Amino acid sequence: MMSGKVPDDRWVPNDPLVPDNPLIRDYRQGQMYLMMSGKLLSAQNLTCHPNDRSALEDFMNGLKSVIEGWDTNSSSDCCTWPGINCNSSILLGLNTSSGNYKRVVELNLSKKKISGKLSESLGKLDQLRTLNLSHNWLQDSLPQSLFSLQNLEVLDLSSNDFSGSIPEGINLTSINTIDMSQNFLNGSIPGDICINSKRILILNLAVNYLSGDLSALGNCSSLHHLCLGANEFTGGLPDNIFQLHSLERLSLQDNNFSGPLSTEIGKLQNLSRLDLSANGFSESIPDVFYSFRYLKYFAAHSNYFTGQIPKSLSNSSSLNLLNLRNNSLVGKIELNCSAMLSLNALDLGSNRFSGPVPENLPNCHNLETVNLARNYLGGQIPETFNKFHNLSYLSLSNSSVSNLTSALKILKQCPKLTTLVLTLNFHGEELPADPSLHFESLKVLVVANCRLTGAIPQWLSRSYKLQLLDLSWNRLNGAIPGWFGNFTSLFYLDLSNNSFTGEIPKSLTGLESLISRNISLVEPAPDFPFFLKKNVSARGLQYNQVWSFPPTLELSHNNLTGKIWPEFGNLKKLHALDLQFNSLSGQIPSDLSGMTSLEVLDLSHNILTGTIPTSLQSLSFCSKFNVAYNHLSGDIPLGGQFQTFPNSSFEGNNLCDALCQQFRDAPHPPKSSNKSGRNVGTIIGMSIGIVFGTAFLIVIMFMVVIRAYSRREVDPEREEAVTDGKDLEELGSKLVVLFRNKESSNELSLDDLMKSTNNFDQANIIGCGGFGLVYRATLPDGKKVAIKRLSGDCGQMEREFRAEVEALSRAQHPNLVHLQASVASYKGDVYSFGVVLLELLTGKRPMDMCKPKGSRDLISWVFEMKKENRESEVFDPFVYDKQNDKEMLRMLEIACLCLSESPKVRPSTQQLVSWLDNIDINI
Repeated sequence: MMSGKVPDDRWVPNDPLVPDNPLIRDYRQGQMYLMMSGKLLSAQNLTCHPNDRSALEDFMNGLKSVIEGWDTNSSSDCCTWPGINCNSSILLGLNTSSGNYKRVVELNLSKKKISGKLSESLGKLDQLRTLNLSHNWLQDSLPQSLFSLQNLEVLDLSSNDFSGSIPEGINLTSINTIDMSQNFLNGSIPGDICINSKRILILNLAVNYLSGDLSALGNCSSLHHLCLGANEFTGGLPDNIFQLHSLERLSLQDNNFSGPLSTEIGKLQNLSRLDLSANGFSESIPDVFYSFRYLKYFAAHSNYFTGQIPKSLSNSSSLNLLNLRNNSLVGKIELNCSAMLSLNALDLGSNRFSGPVPENLPNCHNLETVNLARNYLGGQIPETFNKFHNLSYLSLSNSSVSNLTSALKILKQCPKLTTLVLTLNFHGEELPADPSLHFESLKVLVVANCRLTGAIPQWLSRSYKLQLLDLSWNRLNGAIPGWFGNFTSLFYLDLSNNSFTGEIPKSLTGLESLISRNISLVEPAPDFPFFLKKNVSARGLQYNQVWSFPPTLELSHNNLTGKIWPEFGNLKKLHALDLQFNSLSGQIPSDLSGMTSLEVLDLSHNILTGTIPTSLQSLSFCSKFNVAYNHLSGDIPLGGQFQTFPNSSFEGNNLCDALCQQFRDAPHPPKSSNKSGRNVGTIIGMSIGIVFGTAFLIVIMFMVVIRAYSRREVDPEREEAVTDGKDLEELGSKLVVLFRNKESSNELSLDDLMKSTNNFDQANIIGCGGFGLVYRATLPDGKKVAIKRLSGDCGQMEREFRAEVEALSRAQHPNLVHLQASVASYKGDVYSFGVVLLELLTGKRPMDMCKPKGSRDLISWVFEMKKENRESEVFDPFVYDKQNDKEMLRMLEIACLCLSESPKVRPSTQQLVSWLDNIDINI
């Protein structure tokens, strides 16, 4: 089960995977020469060429940011500016009749936080050999002049915000490396990219929005590295790609290539790395790899390949990694381990392999990572696995494996085993209590969804290095052992959906890793995904690294009793505390406010009493809070994040919300008399139909269904298309909005509505929603409903309101992310993050229909302010500081990029993290 991590396609000098090549060797020697000759210039009294200085000044003037150390207002030598290297005209073999100046040969401003647009003036640096502007915030189109620099050897513009197409007319006669990865470039690869640039060794255009034909690359006969991953290329691979016999790395992952993989790929015999993953390739993988002497990395996961593993792969002596996960491969797993002595990582998960777990795998002596999950295997773990001396990561999830006792006795003899995932196997067996079991190196243990019985065994207490333990969705009982508190590195514990009884061990409040998090987290080998099952629907959340898991204590859906320990407040690094659906009693400790990193706090469906502590308003990162269905009373706190929590978080208690507090504390106006003929405007009735007489029964039935349904067997690790399953919490908290059909003969009259709301008495106001105030009402037939009274232009409002609700009911919009059991679309997540970022920067809610028209929609308002160059006026005065004006504006710019109407224009999560990481705020 290996990670979905996209491999780094950047060329690394002296990479052991790259065979020695004269062109690369000459390039390295040339770079060393430039560095040495640059040092010699320091002893000579030469100055920067005026043309070079002018070009650099024009370049800087086109930027929005200042380059620290560049002094353009004096007579300083531009060759002394940071990021610039120069050589003398003599050393460069130039005509010195007009003087022996220093010429700029290298401009390296990588990771300098520069923003703005590139000037065409850079094309005047005619002696430039290296241009590296990577990892900045440069944007807009690429200057045409850059692609005519005759002496340029290295062009690195990666990890910026460049957009538009790659210019045609490329004439870089000396170029050997082009890296424009991780931008927003679109269009096709220029047809003349290698016509005049025949020395290109490395071409990296990964992580853009490029599409179209690849046939132009057939002219790039010198290419050693071709990286086109994470673009929008479609169709099959053109035949001339297979004429690039010098290719050593070919990375085509995360595109839309389709059809069978041509047998012509067998001509690329110098490949050391081939990545075809996450495309639409189909049919059998061609058996053409016998002559691939250097092939160390072959990834083709997440395609539609069928048939068996080609024998030329299953007999490869050079392969380090073989990843064929998530295809439709069949037959027995047959690997010639006597030949595959270099194999280190094997991922065959999520296929249709059948037969027993292959007993010869330990003969692949260097094999450390094995994922055979989600296949049709069966039987038991072979006895030979006790000789798996280098095995570190093993996943056999959902493989119909049986006999847990035998499996653990065998695997305990694997001295280097750190990660063991056995979910959805051993159905109904007992978790063995054999005291001889011992896993000294174990850091991750996942045995979830197996219907295991018994108690947590004592032998587990000796796995001192444990960091993540998931025994959820079983039938385990007894008390939760107090020795869990001895695990100094444990940061993720999931014992939910079992039948544990007794108190929560107080020792959990002293877990060292949740207090300081100063631990060295296990680092899985490449391509080892983990799944987190959070609900009863068919898919789980996928994490690609253990360190990606949020620090969590998940004890929900058990039979725990006693109180919630105030000492939980010591867990400053805890992100999620879920205690819902237990029988916990007592008050909510005010000390829980000490969990300063907490994002999720769910105490619902217990028998807690007292009030909600106002100290919890200080939980600034808490985005989900739920105390529903307890015995709480008093006021709901109104500060901090509490204003963002839905009403469903507090229902089933005797709590007083904001409106309740407002009308309780304010004098009520005299009630209006019922007068006919009053001009009330147009009123649209919204029925949220719940009959009070059956409400209690529905709640009881709902809870019973949840309990029964929670025991159903499901598969949390499915990697197929998104399911229609819904999170129970989502289903349980959503209100159903009903409109009366136009054909309905039982229409409400205006008099009915007036009587139901007591002439829209202020005492009946229960909220302010889109387009107007909401009133509680009792209809003539006794039904309790909510009535929304529209404000503004009546006819227009009615049309907009009806259109809005109808549109939302049909909408399939990238910004309306369905919160299913799977991880939501990353572009949708980015949009949501942008909304949250705007809320933090402005201190405003995303939508407030009670405000005047024009300032209701936060996003539209911010974009309008930007259009008027009034960005600085949108910031919350409590967070705005002129000393950090640039950083605040950059944050706003990032938020607006996240909120782009087109999902393709929004940044990836990787770019987003990089941008935020590079914002320098001096407090």
